[in-house]
Amino acid sequence: MNKRILLKNAKIVNEGSVFEGDLLIINERIEKISATISDNNAQIIDCKGHYLIPGCIDDQVHFREPGLTHKATIHSESRAAVAGGITAFMEMPNTKPAALTSALLEEKYNIAAKTSIANYSFFMGTSNDNYDDLMRIDYSKVCGLKIFMGSSTGNLLVDNQSTLEKIFSNFPKLIATHCEDEQTILDNIEAYKKIDGIDASYHPKIRSREACYKSSSFAVNLAKKNNTRLHILHISTKEELALFQNNIALQEKKITAEACVHHLYFNDSDYQTLGNKIKCNPAIKSADDAYLIAQAVSNNYIDVIATDHAPHTIEEKNQSYWDAPSGLPLVQHSILIMNTLAQKYNWTIEFLVEKMCHNPAICFKIKDRGFIREGYYADLVLFEPNSKNIIKSHELLYQCAWSPLENKAILGNVELTFVNGKCVYDAGKIIEGSIGSRLEFHN
Repeated sequence: MNKRILLKNAKIVNEGSVFEGDLLIINERIEKISATISDNNAQIIDCKGHYLIPGCIDDQVHFREPGLTHKATIHSESRAAVAGGITAFMEMPNTKPAALTSALLEEKYNIAAKTSIANYSFFMGTSNDNYDDLMRIDYSKVCGLKIFMGSSTGNLLVDNQSTLEKIFSNFPKLIATHCEDEQTILDNIEAYKKIDGIDASYHPKIRSREACYKSSSFAVNLAKKNNTRLHILHISTKEELALFQNNIALQEKKITAEACVHHLYFNDSDYQTLGNKIKCNPAIKSADDAYLIAQAVSNNYIDVIATDHAPHTIEEKNQSYWDAPSGLPLVQHSILIMNTLAQKYNWTIEFLVEKMCHNPAICFKIKDRGFIREGYYADLVLFEPNSKNIIKSHELLYQCAWSPLENKAILGNVELTFVNGKCVYDAGKIIEGSIGSRLEFHN
């Protein structure tokens, strides 16, 4: 029997406009969008004039499974994601073991197929010696290849130039890169370890802007030389912005860029109160960097907004600066952070949808998602933008149970989240009983 849900009286946000009307879901997909729809057989939900947006697609998360499940699991973090209006995520390969073979990659997909309430994809990882493995993957079912061109865990760091040349010249799909120059960071660490009393405020000096620009510019030049499809993750410095173009339609860009919510929301003055809680790689830098990255988002030099959600236990974060790991949990509040920043930068709801929903779908060529269109999957979020929220620890769904946003006021409220036509989040509660789907990609 067909499952029919009729969403009435919504402000439907899609492709640069807001349309007041109704939307009919039948099973997994959007059946009809119109000013008025009647269906006596449908479950009716009154949207009360609130915004109905496509589900956000987060192209960079770390859900820690397998091997690091004391920090997080795909089960726990996917539920935090849908509570934050994220209906699809792309997860990184630096788990234990790292996803460096097709078998290890498929192990992650098998876990998600049993436990993820959101839709999912996983990046294939790269090392200096797994070229043959990465070239055998079916990338119609995998979001792309991730290269750590800077410090990472295990053997995920790719610092062999001949290996990079070989990958960039031959890999046929999207390459996503973490760009920080390894030798620059090692030199900085050696220098700062001679100084007593180093704390998190030194992090942007150790993971320096020079390290970011040197690596990003190298990746861009390598991509231009080889006509590679390159996507540079988490831009954190004003200097890197000159590497990107805004005069090309996103569909035509060979080189694209992502900004993360924490590099827009926080700045180096926040280390004084938050310390290791906002220690991340690349580092959160100055207020000027945050402002100019936001301007680059506005001007389409930066194409996609993501979180780089990377949870650790609070005990790990409470260690000394040198011992505390990098990363912070963010998926439950990314749309609220961006909605809060919208007041400062005059971003409209249509613009947020473009950067967080449409553009990830375009960038990664995701099939039938990221837009509110008839025939597309019903990945939808009912969003109210004006509510003021004080973030409380007891409301967090992360397994790590903390957030750098605790006790901060941010704007907006995710009221309902639908994944593949099923309501998975309603008024602060996860609705169990359904599992997300593996994302598929156009060639």
